[in-house]
Amino acid sequence: MAETLNDYESLAAAVLPAETYDFVAGGSGSETTLRRNRTALDAVTLAPRVLAGVAAADTGWRVPAGVVGGASMPVVVAPMAYQRLLHPEGELLLARAAAEAGVPYAISTLSSYPLEKIAGIGGQCWFQLYWLRDRGVVESLVGRAEEAGCSAIVVTVDVPVMGRRLRDVRNSFALPDDVVAANLVDPVTEAHVGVPGLSAVAAHTASAFEPAVSWQDLEWLRTRTGLPLILKGILDPRDATRAVQLGATGIVVSNHGGRQLDGAMSSVDALAGVVDAVDNDCLVLLDSGIRSGTDVLRALALGASAVLVGRPLLWALAVDACGEALELLRGELADAMMLAGCADLAAAGWLTTGRA
Repeated sequence: MAETLNDYESLAAAVLPAETYDFVAGGSGSETTLRRNRTALDAVTLAPRVLAGVAAADTGWRVPAGVVGGASMPVVVAPMAYQRLLHPEGELLLARAAAEAGVPYAISTLSSYPLEKIAGIGGQCWFQLYWLRDRGVVESLVGRAEEAGCSAIVVTVDVPVMGRRLRDVRNSFALPDDVVAANLVDPVTEAHVGVPGLSAVAAHTASAFEPAVSWQDLEWLRTRTGLPLILKGILDPRDATRAVQLGATGIVVSNHGGRQLDGAMSSVDALAGVVDAVDNDCLVLLDSGIRSGTDVLRALALGASAVLVGRPLLWALAVDACGEALELLRGELADAMMLAGCADLAAAGWLTTGRA
């Protein structure tokens, strides 16, 4: 049994093919931003409150506007592609664990099971949208998400092209035949054709994704769905302000886990500026680098409403321990809140923070 979320990585590495491990673990370029996410989070210090009279910590997350119908903690399972690479049940297993843990699960456009089957698990589901070259497919995906009962659309806005992920290039990484982009019209794609010195997944992204997506496209999407829109991949406060003007319900401050622009600032370093820019006009969530309950508390103290957790849950998926990992995270958060004198999440937002 793992003692921390980080333990799942070594457990997964022992059972996964090396190229699959690299696909999940790797970042873009020299992986500077990948490392920076952890360095920056570790530098955030908290001043605990004492004599607070707290007998128990309530980790429950209650959000208006229908995005979250109550969650056991301020955590969302991040949208992550091709989860059958890690386990034959892939998205179905992780979505089931999220439902049992009482947290939302974000379904990826590139999920390896159809979104309807994942949403049918029965928990709270969001649908993550990559903007495709075929706008008709975009509209169809959004309609399918609505019909399947998803409660929000998460538009990833930081992938005009895929970052150059050198581990995948060196491995000539390609998807195995039984792992497909199940939501797309032609699920067997360039992503399955290995070419020496190239990433087949990057080749598929280049052919399928629209690089010139703009704010006008988001305005068009706003007219096509009544679901809340959450924009994932914002670091600049000016973009956050524009998102609010567009009518976004939420913003995910994210550098895509260090997998897009290498040299981008850490997500946690960008958080305060975005929180100030939106001035409580929308939810702000933090993604990239979260590895513990203390990290969740750090994010809340800096003004985030919640966090997205990605890689640690993929590592747990590889060893059939998704539920265990989510319960471990909830326990860590409760412990951190007790030690900081926080009875509930609102109290966490009043903690004083510093930098080591």
